[in-house]
Amino acid sequence: QVQLVESGGGVVQAGGSLRLSCVVSGTISTSNAMGWYRQAPGPQRDLVGITAGGRIDYADFVKSRFAISRERANTMYLQMNSLKPEDTAVYYCYANLGWSQEYWGQGTQVTVSS
Repeated sequence: QVQLVESGGGVVQAGGSLRLSCVVSGTISTSNAMGWYRQAPGPQRDLVGITAGGRIDYADFVKSRFAISRERANTMYLQMNSLKPEDTAVYYCYANLGWSQEYWGQGTQVTVSS
């Protein structure tokens, strides 16, 4: 059973920083994609960034404020700097193990106060 567990969310003032972590239990390789999404109140879940095989791609709104890193095949981080109130959302970890095996974490709340 594959599980994704996020941690590191919280409340921070505008301009501050947070570091989110995601750990995958189960077999995963660095060639498998892992990524971060976020969902503000409402139905839409937006891509923040995704990494696979050493490549990292970011959504346009990130604008170098956020950085994804992958320490091991099963551990991924999202360093968020210069946070803005509009970054307030639930942040989800995502993993694609191939063969349509997609998994999501439970989400971690990030709240940026002005």
